[in-house]
Amino acid sequence: MFASLAVPNYRIYFTGMTVSNMGQWMARTAQSWLVLTVLTDHSATALGTVTALQFLPTLFLMPIAGKLADRFPKRRILMLAQLVGLIDAAVLSTLVITGVAELWHVYLIATIDGVGSSFDSPARQSFVSEVVSGRQLSNAISLNSASFNMTRLLGPGLAGVLIAIIGTGPVIAVNTVSFAAMIICLALLKTRDLATPARAKDGGSIHEGLRYVRRRPDLMVLLAIGFAVGGLGFNFQISNAVMTTGIFHRGSDAFGLLDSIMGIGALAAALWSAARHGPRIRHMIISMAAYTVLGLVAAFSTNYWVFALLQAPIGLATITALVTGNTLLQSHTSASMRGRVLSLWMLMITGITPVVSPVVGHLGDWLGPRATVMFGVVCVGISTVIITWVIMHTDSLRLRFASHRRGWWYLERRRVTDEITMPVK
Repeated sequence: MFASLAVPNYRIYFTGMTVSNMGQWMARTAQSWLVLTVLTDHSATALGTVTALQFLPTLFLMPIAGKLADRFPKRRILMLAQLVGLIDAAVLSTLVITGVAELWHVYLIATIDGVGSSFDSPARQSFVSEVVSGRQLSNAISLNSASFNMTRLLGPGLAGVLIAIIGTGPVIAVNTVSFAAMIICLALLKTRDLATPARAKDGGSIHEGLRYVRRRPDLMVLLAIGFAVGGLGFNFQISNAVMTTGIFHRGSDAFGLLDSIMGIGALAAALWSAARHGPRIRHMIISMAAYTVLGLVAAFSTNYWVFALLQAPIGLATITALVTGNTLLQSHTSASMRGRVLSLWMLMITGITPVVSPVVGHLGDWLGPRATVMFGVVCVGISTVIITWVIMHTDSLRLRFASHRRGWWYLERRRVTDEITMPVK
């Protein structure tokens, strides 16, 4: 389960990433609470707008960011992106602590933060293959997700408690330390032990990256699943906040607890991914179906603790689908194309957020908090049916994911369901 931690460089990288993730989860919780209860009167629309602005740059910059990740040293890109995040956190925390923060300040800083994140994501995702060997890549990707979700488990709950004690400003200030820690760890990596990155022979052309994906029906299916789960279904930052305040009438500690409980399931999913022999498409399809059923029950929950406990299996289902998709993409993509393919993956799971978040926020204000949960349930449920049908009825995909015409369930019993065997040239 922890095999890749035997690599010294990866231990350093993993440490910095864990500290950084912890600070960012605490800051995100504090920022959401700041917008929802301090700067507005529980406006789901305002919260949705902040989320949209944070991800809006992704929609326009992610393809360029993927091109740069395939052309230039990824470590240098990561350090610059972390520096932007550090400055943003320092400015916002200062504004909040001094009592002069306004909603437009949050909007502006969220947008700048989104620019830094757009360049950080594909470089961070593809940089792992330079830190660890190919045999340990799948394990390292899963441990990255474990770090993300372990901090998701601890960060929001800790932030909720600290907000009640010291306020939102100091909690956001913690994020400056976390960014500094990541920059230091990146600087400490031993260059001689890093794999030589494969440079794009086509100059990192975005058009060539799109052509590469179009020729790969297996990658197209993975990107579609990422779009459904990450792009349309991952609205918990809004839905959990408005359900906490609008339906259950609870405070910041209860809001933070929801993310922490979801983190339990998400962490379990990441560790399971690290321990299992290999990722499979069936894990993603089953996870999407589970998300749909569990989300439907959560949407109509009348008791806070029932809603809260459901977050653990929902987190398990969501992260299983996303980690599996990420691992399959990285392990079945040419090294010289990895940055651009992963930028498309990030575009699918976060690029649609600027459109989806305001819609979800407006639904919450118009139809009530439960509508924010139902949006993801309906979208992922319909996507599950469509994607499963495509896999089962498309000959070119059947050659990739199945080897018999009797169907997916028959092949599941034969244990030859969904290996992806397409070459990565």
